[in-house]
Amino acid sequence: MQEQYNPHHIEEKVQKHWENNKTFVAKEDLNKEKFYCLSMFPYPSGNLHMGHVRNYTIGDVISRFQRLQGKNVMQPIGWDAFGLPAENSAIKNNIAPSKWTYKNIQYMRKQLKRLGFSYDWNREFSTCTPEYYQWEQKFFVMLYKQNLVYKKTALVNWCPNDQTVLANEQAEQGLCWRCDTPIKQKKIPQWFIKISTYAEEILNSLEYLDGWPEMVRSMQRNWIGRSEGTELFFPIKNKKTILKIFTKRLDTIMGVTYIAISTEHPLAEKISKTDCNLSKFIKKLFNTSTLAEAKLAKMEKKGMFTNLKAIHPLNGREIPIYVTNFVFMNYGTGAIMAVPAHNQCDYEFAIKYGLAITPVIRPENGKKTYTRKRPYTKKGILFNSGEFNGLTSFEASNAILEKLKLEGKGKQTVYFRLRDWNVSRQRYWGAPIPMLTTEDGKIHSVSTEDLPVILPEEVIMKNINTSYNKDSNWAKTTLKGQSAIRETDTFDTFMESSWYYARHCSPKANDIIESDKANYWLPVDQYIGGIEHSCMHLLYARFFHKLLRDNGYVTSDEPFKRLLCQGMVLSDAFFYKNDKGNKEWVKPSELTIKRDNKGVIRQIIDKKGRKIEHSGMIKMSKSKKNGVDPKQMVDKYGADTVRLFIMFASPAEMTLEWRESGVEGANRFLNRMWKLVREHIKRGPIEIGKVAKLSSNQKKTRRAIHRTIIKVNDDIERRQTFNTAIAAIMKLANQLSRSPKDNMQDRIILDEGLKAIVLMLYPITPHISYELWNKLDNSDIDLAKWPKVDEKALIEDDTITIVAQVNGKLRANLIVSANSSKEQVEQLILNHKNIVKFINTKSINKLIYIPNKLINIVTD
Repeated sequence: MQEQYNPHHIEEKVQKHWENNKTFVAKEDLNKEKFYCLSMFPYPSGNLHMGHVRNYTIGDVISRFQRLQGKNVMQPIGWDAFGLPAENSAIKNNIAPSKWTYKNIQYMRKQLKRLGFSYDWNREFSTCTPEYYQWEQKFFVMLYKQNLVYKKTALVNWCPNDQTVLANEQAEQGLCWRCDTPIKQKKIPQWFIKISTYAEEILNSLEYLDGWPEMVRSMQRNWIGRSEGTELFFPIKNKKTILKIFTKRLDTIMGVTYIAISTEHPLAEKISKTDCNLSKFIKKLFNTSTLAEAKLAKMEKKGMFTNLKAIHPLNGREIPIYVTNFVFMNYGTGAIMAVPAHNQCDYEFAIKYGLAITPVIRPENGKKTYTRKRPYTKKGILFNSGEFNGLTSFEASNAILEKLKLEGKGKQTVYFRLRDWNVSRQRYWGAPIPMLTTEDGKIHSVSTEDLPVILPEEVIMKNINTSYNKDSNWAKTTLKGQSAIRETDTFDTFMESSWYYARHCSPKANDIIESDKANYWLPVDQYIGGIEHSCMHLLYARFFHKLLRDNGYVTSDEPFKRLLCQGMVLSDAFFYKNDKGNKEWVKPSELTIKRDNKGVIRQIIDKKGRKIEHSGMIKMSKSKKNGVDPKQMVDKYGADTVRLFIMFASPAEMTLEWRESGVEGANRFLNRMWKLVREHIKRGPIEIGKVAKLSSNQKKTRRAIHRTIIKVNDDIERRQTFNTAIAAIMKLANQLSRSPKDNMQDRIILDEGLKAIVLMLYPITPHISYELWNKLDNSDIDLAKWPKVDEKALIEDDTITIVAQVNGKLRANLIVSANSSKEQVEQLILNHKNIVKFINTKSINKLIYIPNKLINIVTD
């Protein structure tokens, strides 16, 4: 065994072993429990960043841990390869986007392999190849024939910088999600998929995703936005038109003093054609529909009278109709009954334009309701409401609804905030939409036999508009003897990422997927990615999975069983202010930074004499020049050190502050482990045989070993607190380094402890673990099993018996130390084989612990 730890030599050797032996190639095996682990696949931008490394390291730790548990593990990787960055770079460098993309994939593949991730590279694919997107095109055609796809001219979110359409999810704050350019509104023909058809199911099935963070589920609930209410029918005076209104506050109907409609409402559009003033007014308000609701609430309310009046469905009163900037077409019907005495937005508009304010709800305590200073927005008792006076809001809502239904003037209904998915993008580097228009103006889907519609890859882009025009010869085609034009829009890249997880199950399938293989592997057992994808990728993937299910490809209802959203990686950032007072960012490598013994920056020296300021720890980015190149860190310390630091520095779901001093600390620990094992090996072989009676100190050491195994197992599998697992391993390593090594009994215990540590470190630092295990056990750690807990080793001289129950039923008796803490007892119980069997995949609601007597686990 080499005297010094040489990570580069070890890592190169071990990675060759994995490649030659095809260690991580996954195959379906009905005799083994499967485990499908997947991290959100990368966009091939050219270089991995530390955010990538963190994401993929977490996934690899989980994959290797599950492999040690004896499961049939699949961990694939691919490339989300279409998108605007390739176009922008192609224009800048005067090359085809395809060449830029494939070159980046080749380089980033090497980077991933250097980090030692246990990927099944046989399942790799790029979404920009016809071998992938042809099946996406086929599925789109299938959905079109099922009336789940349609084309319409729509008001869309348009990014002037990127010259393309954005889905609502990509423009929620009124800014482009990619470049922060203010969004404009534009009307163009677009293709849509009817995600709204599945809104109810997508919402309801969130309740079954108990392996997802509650924050993500809450964000999706809010985005889907289910609203139960009443649809009212307001006739327009002297017209044969009925204005449909949606409200959730039917109890306030007698307080309506005006009706507000969206600038995009069909009635507003119709009137504006003959009313020049209204037309000008609407154009001024054209871009407010992309604003977030919070911003809209604070915005100045504007409107214009349409010269039309609606008839109140209950009392026949005439109510003026206004076009306003605070009603969205994408909520309800795009028209509201305004009750300024009981709604803040309605109130602000009424005050500004001098409209009537009629209070109809008072508090149940009888206090004064509406004042000219603010509306009363809570529920209460009705007055000024005719036959409904004296009723509570709940009673009145029911009574009013019954009357409206009886007279045919309203009905109970449900609306969703979620709108159909706009999948058209006006760019070149994307999957062609498999539709065409014949010279008679009819739209047709491309026949299955003519798929794929292949994107011409050798297009040199001169500007962003090339993406829209494409090659004119490419667009020209024929259908049954008629001239036709291909659809020149391409798919939103979220189309590719919405089903890639399923394609990994059978990447060479001669169909969208092979159902047998997909149903073996799916759903994904563990998915890892950023929380920023909550209302885009994660929502679309759930929708796509249900489409695959309803078309007979999969049997499961959801794509991802458990979700971990990793935090961002932060790093120190530095800047100086130029002559105009603007910030100019400087690379930390260009500065001399002096810190105190606590790591606090005390002095920043710039060779050019500029006054440098520290911006603090902020997200790593190219623009702030504070990114850390993973390659440099791997070259300097080795992949295992980088992996160890990333997993130890912070809980996985929290932000991670990159400090090279921490990386150095991780490297020192691995060197200590190497030295500890090397010294143990030098003392000679271990005599395998029956362990004699142990001394008190020897029992204490064995107890520490097996308690650590329990804790690390629980921290990785259930709690996913990888940093505390590593801390426990380090604590045990320190204890073993100080333990006696005087006789064979001591050395046998040390051998047991070192083997346990190496096995527990294997998911995190696989290369050094492979080498150390080979020296300790003379076998392949990739074929080893997670260390077993010897419950006898946990028994102290002063022990008690804890009764363990699941939902009140006796399931196990556990002997523990009388000094065991509540946390220690919980970990022992939750890892007991009988308890695990009865909990299975159920969610634990609470643990009831009676000290020194009983613990009861309450599940769903």
